[in-house]
Amino acid sequence: MVSYIHPCCNIYSKIGPVCESYGRTVLVIGGEKALAAAYQKIAAAVAKTKLTIIGKELFGADCTYDNVERLRALPVYQQADMVFGVGGGKALDTVKCLCITDDKPVFTFPTIASNCSACTSVSIMYNPDGTFLKPHFFIRPAMHAFIDTEIIAKAPSCYMWAGIGDTYAKYYESTISSRDERLEHFTSIGVAVSRMCRDPLLSYGPKAFADHQKGLCTYDVEQVILSIVVTTGIASIFLTKDCTPDYNSGLAHAIFYALTNYPVIEKNHLHGEVVGFGVLIALIVDGQMDEFEKVYELNKAIHLPVCLNDIEITEEEWEETMNRIPDMSDVAHYPYKVTRDMLVKAMNELDMRNKE
Repeated sequence: MVSYIHPCCNIYSKIGPVCESYGRTVLVIGGEKALAAAYQKIAAAVAKTKLTIIGKELFGADCTYDNVERLRALPVYQQADMVFGVGGGKALDTVKCLCITDDKPVFTFPTIASNCSACTSVSIMYNPDGTFLKPHFFIRPAMHAFIDTEIIAKAPSCYMWAGIGDTYAKYYESTISSRDERLEHFTSIGVAVSRMCRDPLLSYGPKAFADHQKGLCTYDVEQVILSIVVTTGIASIFLTKDCTPDYNSGLAHAIFYALTNYPVIEKNHLHGEVVGFGVLIALIVDGQMDEFEKVYELNKAIHLPVCLNDIEITEEEWEETMNRIPDMSDVAHYPYKVTRDMLVKAMNELDMRNKE
């Protein structure tokens, strides 16, 4: 399990006590914008330790095996005792795939709150053309996550916005996927933890998003960051069974992946944004109308999508998409067979709600 220290604006002061036992030389790998936001603060903190930064590298455009091999071939990587991964999901997943595979200590420094990659034991891999390839699972996550909430609060607020949609999905998808099953102890822990992927967002989400848009690092912002980055990561680790995310996914993610057939989704919309829309459909299909109302009101409050028009999908495209969703792997481990008729009825109910 990833070790964890309470997030704050001076968390990098803990780099020495946490990392010095793993060696002395550090390679920093990250995204261009992430390094611009965090590198100087990391370097200043490292200067007060026994560690030495011996290199700084860009991870690449996507989390691909080609990028992993390119970084692995660098002499500076071979010389480094440990790697600091800095950035968002693709940057952190790249350094995890690189280092955990080689059993080289890796530490994560998330700079946005759109996902839980800083704390998970999986990397989402892409093809060289930028399309989704597969999840790559590991036996452990990164050694430690350093979460500087001040840096995250100054990042573009659209990332937290999308992260909220992806995070509450963890609760609904895991509880539906695991329903009526006799679960392993660790899976039961994951399902129980997933509730904290929902509750803080309902309580703090609207104010946190408003504060984040102003660049403020408030209590509400920190609670939402924790839910997105830490709680979802912990739940994900416990919900992963035999390297198959049986309880990590569900109908909301099936809807997202089916809609990626249309270039507008990857071009104009974020993963969690579309998943947040998918949760609305999933809750109607599952008959959880009280929960649907909670999520619908949250989405309306922070302008996450509540209709097809919000994600630039036409009625014709949705008609075609509904034919593919029932056969997707994300709903293969569901307590019932998802059908096209269910999806048609759910969309009709959502349309009616939007007209009220």
